[in-house]
Amino acid sequence: MALTDTHETDFYAWANEQARLLRAGRLAEADLEHIAEEIESMGKTEKRELTSRLRVLLAHLLKWAFQPAGRSMSWRLTIQEERREVVEVLADNPTDVSVATASRRHLS
Repeated sequence: MALTDTHETDFYAWANEQARLLRAGRLAEADLEHIAEEIESMGKTEKRELTSRLRVLLAHLLKWAFQPAGRSMSWRLTIQEERREVVEVLADNPTDVSVATASRRHLS
């Protein structure tokens, strides 16, 4: 089975094989195109996670500010959790220092 086929049918086996080839310095045998695609995909996933967490946080902060009668422990806990998660995602992926700095200042 070709490396490309394994990528489509058994991702775990493909990933382990690619890691082995890269560690051994056998780049000519590695499935570089799919490796590059997977790395790009990981970056997009991280960006989607940050966007999703910011949406949830913003929605709850707006509800907290503009619907004081509806304030609940659930809202408070969601705000606290999403703040922690946003800071953690930014700490793990500090590519945009200005956003990370501003977010940490306002979310901590």
